[in-house]
Amino acid sequence: MLCQECKERPATVHFTKIVAGEKSEFHLCEQCAAEKGDFFAKAAQAFNFNHLLSGLLNMESSPGVPATQPALRCQSCGMSYSQFTELGRFGCPDCYDSFASRLDPLLRRIQSSESHAGKVPVRAGEQVQGRKELQKLRQELQRAVALENFEEAAQLRDKIRNLEQTLAGQEGH
Repeated sequence: MLCQECKERPATVHFTKIVAGEKSEFHLCEQCAAEKGDFFAKAAQAFNFNHLLSGLLNMESSPGVPATQPALRCQSCGMSYSQFTELGRFGCPDCYDSFASRLDPLLRRIQSSESHAGKVPVRAGEQVQGRKELQKLRQELQRAVALENFEEAAQLRDKIRNLEQTLAGQEGH
């Protein structure tokens, strides 16, 4: 969508105003928003994903919530957890492991799970679910074999074969 003022640059500031039941929408680029005044310029800078994440991370430092741990730091890049909460991003890939103890409860609170399941397209849903089930059964089979639970392993092997045949039939159509 192009800016409704200059009609040249992409609109990045989208503002909806409702006064006495009458709705007005504005779609401006940052430059035109700045020319319109402080209100639009501040709206252009108001949302920042890093600030959103930072705000969520700072929930545990809210009033009434006691401070939990002393300065937690990443061993690789030296970033502290408090720096991470201010910036809203990690310093390196090892930060995920360094701050895992603090991140897991946060992720559970945000997305109600520790892992992201993603979305499955409706048309491919049955096959995707089947492949996920197949992967889960193979992991269970490895676990059963490692524990020398061969009766359970045989049952899992049979389930895997049946599911593989079902999936092969679905892909053939």
